[in-house]
Amino acid sequence: MGVVIIDGSTVRDFVNDEARFKKSVDETFTKLDLNNDGVLSRSELRKAFESLRLIETHFGVDVVTAPEELTNLYDSIFDKFDCDRSGTVDREEYRSELKMILLAIADGLGSSPIQMALEDDDQGFIKQAADLEASKLTQQPSSAGP
Repeated sequence: MGVVIIDGSTVRDFVNDEARFKKSVDETFTKLDLNNDGVLSRSELRKAFESLRLIETHFGVDVVTAPEELTNLYDSIFDKFDCDRSGTVDREEYRSELKMILLAIADGLGSSPIQMALEDDDQGFIKQAADLEASKLTQQPSSAGP
């Protein structure tokens, strides 16, 4: 497990790096599109959000959540992503909604740095944002004299 230090600008810079953000979102979309039909079904998107365990834990402690409450939550998430109400989520809808979610996270973080523990094999968007910032820091020329 690793620890990263991020703030809102870390996430915002990742989202604003259009090429990197698009590549990352497209890779995630492809992994979620289990039947390779180019769109996400309700069940494919639900599976992705179930892995986040949005309301099934309280500060790391498992809590019992009624199945109908979970279904309502995941249905409302799907409805938010399905902007054109086609019954599926295409790549552009997915990218657009993730962008709004990540920018909301960035706004919530503000400019105060926080420490966040991440699994070593985590390739989520927050980890990718932290990696982007770290790569910028290692590319800066040293200002120290001889």
